[in-house]
Amino acid sequence: MRKQVAYLGPKGTYAEKAAHILSKLANFQTPIFVPCNGLHAVIKSIAYNNCDAAVVPIENSVEGGVTATLDALWKFPDIYINKAIVLPIKHALISDGELSIISEVLSHPQALAQCSEWLSENLPNAIPLPTNSTSEAVNMVKGSKFRAAIGSKSLIQIEGLKELAFPINDVPGNCTRFVLLSKELNSKSANLASFAFSLISNKPGALLKAINYIAEFGYNMSKIESRPSKRELGEYIIYIDLEINNQGNIGNLLELKNNLKPLCKTFVDFGNYFSENIELD
Repeated sequence: MRKQVAYLGPKGTYAEKAAHILSKLANFQTPIFVPCNGLHAVIKSIAYNNCDAAVVPIENSVEGGVTATLDALWKFPDIYINKAIVLPIKHALISDGELSIISEVLSHPQALAQCSEWLSENLPNAIPLPTNSTSEAVNMVKGSKFRAAIGSKSLIQIEGLKELAFPINDVPGNCTRFVLLSKELNSKSANLASFAFSLISNKPGALLKAINYIAEFGYNMSKIESRPSKRELGEYIIYIDLEINNQGNIGNLLELKNNLKPLCKTFVDFGNYFSENIELD
């Protein structure tokens, strides 16, 4: 049966590129790609079994964790990360008008944030307007001489617009990690393990004790991030990524997690998976 893969649409987004690459790496045979309007819609499609898999951004090198994805993984503990890729992100300013008369710039909030310095220097009076995706932003500026959108250069040909500036991201090495989600645990090779927890007690040294367990087992944390639990002020969820260097590391993971769980009010395992860097043409 052909797999249905949800992603943040419409066509032409970096998420669509990631969906195609991750589906190929997962050996999906002729998958059906399902563009969704907004990250929450992508997550719901896999959470409520409307699709077999979903591709979402989880982390950006400039703006950090993608909160909608992190919150969803916590909310739906039966969803797991199966694979991940890191894509280089190079944004273009796209419009039907000229740079000198642009007064509004549309894009996904992450893209707007990643280009904020360039916008302040080159379009200081332009109003940034958030959209559900970069592709949606480009579609919305068609026919307007005073609006521009931030998005991938591939959208220029798709929508028949022109490039006003490229690249405009503030950091040349800007990149985003995309993950392939499903309700099946990955049982193949892995170089990362991800999980999150909230602690039972909010006392001095509580988090340190958990981190010490990780150090004692010899794991390197490639990421640690906190998010509000949304239950009460001062209660946080801790998100952690661990590097896995060999099979011995994988074997010790279960013991580590069992040691951590007595410290936790809630513990959610996102799975072990392989992450790799991808170069785009």
